[in-house]
Amino acid sequence: MNAAVSENRGDPAPRKVAERRGLFGNKGSGDTTGFGGLVAPVVLPGETPRPYGSWFDNCVDILEELLTEAGLPVANVIEKVVVEHDELTIHVDRNHIVTVCQMLRDDQDLRFELCFGVSGVHYPADQGRELHAVYHLMSITHNRMLRLEVTCPDADPKIPSVTSVYPGNDWHERETWDLMGIVFTGHPALTRTAMPDDWVGHPQRKDYPLGGVPVEYKGATVPPADTRRSYN
Repeated sequence: MNAAVSENRGDPAPRKVAERRGLFGNKGSGDTTGFGGLVAPVVLPGETPRPYGSWFDNCVDILEELLTEAGLPVANVIEKVVVEHDELTIHVDRNHIVTVCQMLRDDQDLRFELCFGVSGVHYPADQGRELHAVYHLMSITHNRMLRLEVTCPDADPKIPSVTSVYPGNDWHERETWDLMGIVFTGHPALTRTAMPDDWVGHPQRKDYPLGGVPVEYKGATVPPADTRRSYN
């Protein structure tokens, strides 16, 4: 049942979403680093075929069984399962992230009691899935770790808060909203952690201006980093 449900979900093969040129993002003649000819593809992994190996198959099987028992179609909840570098990542639809976390925490055979927080990733070229939230979970009972990944579009950057399941995520969700702009709905107090309350924008997004604030030092002005290497 579980293997049949799991196959052909998500992206069957790695997907190239962008191409990075240079080392520091310079696009004109202002690049004096010597790395201007560097070209690197940005590739997102595809679905990993079964068997996954290790304890991964059993973990996914149990989660799929719990979802089925709860009346939730597995294909609507789990977008894909990826195994890379001996690490398990389960890609979850954002509408079901709280339910999945609850199941992973409470089931006796899973027992992922600890969440190390959530971090954000920005892929501007991944249309409709520009913002990714990544959760790292650990089972102290079974000494295992897994990763959950959730996406949302830049046009609707909302993901339900998991603080009801993992209260320690309170601060991490605030930081991810502050720096990446992901709105965690249901969070008890979604306020900034690093930037001033009236700051406009989210500085760790890849389309955020690099630098942008001239720095005065001993009477001289150091230009922003994004214009510092320009010849004009």
